[in-house]
Amino acid sequence: MQFKLDQAIEILSRTPLVLNALLNGLSSEWTSNNEGEQTWSPYDVVGHLIHGERTDWMPRLKIILQSGEDEAFPPFDRFAQFEESQGKTLAELLVIFAELRTQNLAALVALNLTAEDLQQGGTHPAFGSVRLEQLLATWVTHDLSHLSQITRTMAKQYTDAVGPWAEYLSVLKK
Repeated sequence: MQFKLDQAIEILSRTPLVLNALLNGLSSEWTSNNEGEQTWSPYDVVGHLIHGERTDWMPRLKIILQSGEDEAFPPFDRFAQFEESQGKTLAELLVIFAELRTQNLAALVALNLTAEDLQQGGTHPAFGSVRLEQLLATWVTHDLSHLSQITRTMAKQYTDAVGPWAEYLSVLKK
């Protein structure tokens, strides 16, 4: 599938709705458990997505449009949510995420990006040269990856409870 901005926005605009429908109001057993040591709970993932909305996607897009490859992106702290989410409920995090995503998508649409804009380059601190189109495609894939992670983490809470059916449930085998 070729990248198309309007199709990317279809997914990006739905992620807050999906997360809210899936997680809001659930007991903490569903939302605070993880898959083991050094893994994330659904609560942690939502905090991570918030941090990305604040410091990753749109800030990097602006660097590409303003400076091109002359200014490297600042490194992204993949674990900032552990400090930033402290003291907040999951319901609060879901609202914050939805608000930030709405603002970011409005700003993205307002840019009226052209095909030429999407080919502009930037400099990633680990990967080197990247294109704006790749950044935006990664934003979509990042959302989908974390939605998958959340549902897998939740499903694994019932690994023992499903008994022999575990053999047929591929989500439990990772």
